[in-house]
Amino acid sequence: MRPCDSEKTVIQNLRDAGCDEKTIAAYLDCIMNGRETESLRLLKKQRSLLLDAVHREERKIDCLDYLMYQMQKAKR
Repeated sequence: MRPCDSEKTVIQNLRDAGCDEKTIAAYLDCIMNGRETESLRLLKKQRSLLLDAVHREERKIDCLDYLMYQMQKAKR
């Protein structure tokens, strides 16, 4: 059985959001079986993982910004 276009769109959206195949399969299973609360929990978990990654990268940028600030300050 081939997934319908809307299911293909959902799958692509989940992949674009960084979900692995296990998470995608779990999400689709939840949707197909009316477990909306659980499907929402999966999406929130993925969002949290992505936000944690963003924060880690922001801390790295902050370190570089501080180093550049110190270098510029030393030139004055």
